[in-house]
Amino acid sequence: MVLKIRLARFGKRHSPFYNIVVAHARTARGSKPLEVLGTFDPIPKTPLPTRDDDTPAEKLKKYKDVKLDVDRARYWLGVGAQPSDPMWKLLGMIGLVVPKSKGRKVLEVGQGEGTAVEAKAVETKVVETKAVE
Repeated sequence: MVLKIRLARFGKRHSPFYNIVVAHARTARGSKPLEVLGTFDPIPKTPLPTRDDDTPAEKLKKYKDVKLDVDRARYWLGVGAQPSDPMWKLLGMIGLVVPKSKGRKVLEVGQGEGTAVEAKAVETKVVETKAVE
């Protein structure tokens, strides 16, 4: 069965709090997970205590709290658990997975009319074939 590393929402209305869990892909969001890997609080908190040499922007910078058992996350990724899209972004920030590309479309100027044309990124696979005689 497919395993997912995903966020399970807890907390009150308008104040979300998430557990980072490993669960079967087809189970409900609030069902009992196989393992709880950590927590994620998406509401920005007050700034950390600052040093004297911090810039004014660094003094006002707020943070979002992420607590994660990195060893267990590596284990579950190693046995084939697939992170959900929000978890992929969080794990990419930590450095456990390669962040997904944003997939932005490149615009090119047309030859004669000066209109913009969307260029589609095409991924090609090279397959070698042998001729049977």
